[in-house]
Amino acid sequence: MTKAKKNQSNVSRRAFLGTSAAAAAGFTILPSNTIAGLGHKAPSDKLNIAGIGVGGMGRTNLKNMNTENIVALADVDWKYAGKTFNDYPNAVRYKDFRELLDKQKDIDAVMVATPDHVHALAAYEAMKLGKHVYVQKPLTHSVYESRLLTNTANEMGVATQMGNQGNSGEGIREICEWIWAGTIGDIKEVHAWTNRPIWPQGLERPTEKVRVPRTLDWDLFLGPAAYRPYNPIYTPWNWRGWWDFGTGALGDMACHILDPVFKALKLKYPTAVEGSSTQINTESAPEAQKVTYWFPERDNLPKVAMPAVKVTWYDGGLLPERPEELEDGEMMGDWGGGVIFVGSKGKIMCGTYARNPQLLPTKKMETFKQPEKTLRRIPKAMEGGHEQDWIRACKEDKSNRLEASSNFNYSGPLNEMVVMGVLAVRLQDLKRRLEWDGENMKFTNIGDNDQIRVVTSDKFEVVDGDPKFDTKYDTMNAKKAAEEWIRHHYREGWQQI
Repeated sequence: MTKAKKNQSNVSRRAFLGTSAAAAAGFTILPSNTIAGLGHKAPSDKLNIAGIGVGGMGRTNLKNMNTENIVALADVDWKYAGKTFNDYPNAVRYKDFRELLDKQKDIDAVMVATPDHVHALAAYEAMKLGKHVYVQKPLTHSVYESRLLTNTANEMGVATQMGNQGNSGEGIREICEWIWAGTIGDIKEVHAWTNRPIWPQGLERPTEKVRVPRTLDWDLFLGPAAYRPYNPIYTPWNWRGWWDFGTGALGDMACHILDPVFKALKLKYPTAVEGSSTQINTESAPEAQKVTYWFPERDNLPKVAMPAVKVTWYDGGLLPERPEELEDGEMMGDWGGGVIFVGSKGKIMCGTYARNPQLLPTKKMETFKQPEKTLRRIPKAMEGGHEQDWIRACKEDKSNRLEASSNFNYSGPLNEMVVMGVLAVRLQDLKRRLEWDGENMKFTNIGDNDQIRVVTSDKFEVVDGDPKFDTKYDTMNAKKAAEEWIRHHYREGWQQI
């Protein structure tokens, strides 16, 4: 297969992209805030983009980036990625993203949509080569990986974006503007929920032996995770529910649903967290869970205070108490989930991705005069605008770049909060509210000798009319487990970051 032709100009494409402002010397370039905050863009020049993990959401992301040159594709499952390969027949194909990054010298930017456990390593290696990166949500599998990607993006000066497209939408901006204008007063309580998981969870590791399909490189799928035999229950798609590969419903959806909470309330590190769930085991996320975060007070805004706030997450069919302001038959949020902000003067409710924000009771919207729009708007955010905002940022010089809406300085701390909540569920056998030192990425009230007992298998049968249970447990040191879950040790053969 022939690789995409490289630009033969004496000035490299990358140098051109990085010095577009200088190249325009002699012309009057309007400042970015004059032209709707979009900055300067050289419309005649296109990025060369590589996709890593292109069989699922990656295909959608690349479709929304196809204003540019899609020059290389990497996926461990060439059958699952087949449709995307057909979309871009001239793109060079790889199975190992490391080979792509080593051999493909013409790329400017990389889209990463692998399973969660590979996000950080692929994005980190791309950024260290000076490539701009777009990474699907959740940004990473662990807290440490989120911090590393944030710091690396700043070190390398690349344009970044996490794939939580609602962050570019109108709803999150309206929620921010309403709250910052003092519309519902000071907020000390928030509830958020999702209808996920819609994939299997609460599962034990399968024991049957299954042949690996010839189109799948199972070792590359495992990547930095510990080795385990192949089973079709892991991939494609169902990896979300397995601890080694995914982060369950919280990791999958909180980057969308808690996004307006994090942004509007100007949150960063929680000081404490507590989790509970249906039965949890060593292999798979629970079928339903509840996680509560406690955040300290923040600096007040001109029209509203930012007091300490408690944020509670529900999934797997669990829901917060229905607000009394909702009329009978009115939906709470939307089919996928939602958020309720409880303020001292009222409530705001929205759906998934911060869609359709409303005051409660919803009749208030008939007479509500919205405050002035102060935040930059991104056209068609949910139909490709989120990806295009990143492309726009990639083409701006880093010295005066207007960063994309969910760049890693924002989405890194957001993702730290999300995956730290995952740990609260996994550590729930400690039977305590866990105190969190966000700066240093550690729990401060887990002792050296604290232990947790976690189910490894749970069998049930009825014998002569009587229920018989056979539940087995693994007892582990809680502090060491937490440290490993905060910062993973990668499998031999994979670069430790």
